[in-house]
Amino acid sequence: MIRKFSTYDLAQISLLACLIIVTGMFKIPTGFPGSEFQLSAPMAVAIAAVFGFKRYFLAGIIASLILFLLGIHSILNVEISLIFRLTVGLLIVLFGTSIPVLVLAGPIGTTIARFGLAFTFGTPLIPLLVLAIPGMVITAVSVYPLTKILQTINRKVAGNNHVKNVL
Repeated sequence: MIRKFSTYDLAQISLLACLIIVTGMFKIPTGFPGSEFQLSAPMAVAIAAVFGFKRYFLAGIIASLILFLLGIHSILNVEISLIFRLTVGLLIVLFGTSIPVLVLAGPIGTTIARFGLAFTFGTPLIPLLVLAIPGMVITAVSVYPLTKILQTINRKVAGNNHVKNVL
């Protein structure tokens, strides 16, 4: 049976897509050329943990599509993003949202995405992984606080039943 999305669901998924896009614009240098950290990685893991796989994956597809259509992302960026999102989403679906799962989901997602990138380019995996290590560490450290922030916001919004009735 196909479940229809309410207006509230569509608005929420769209806002999550915007959150992924905006946090992806923040690139923090890590000291190694080509290894800057994007805040969208831990934010994506937090979104998956708080809002569930379906909303997270739909928001991620929308974000990637918008960035691709605007010319900000290439098809390689979309490939890496989708591999990361599938890996993170499946880890959370299979193993839950405990702290160890959340801390490891981002680095594992990044590792699997780097496998995909190495396969696409036909290059060795190790240099790609070495450049990603600083970002993986930052993702692992920052995912828990971001998850707590999103949980708090989600509880407050869900507690305002009049918001759902208006939409």
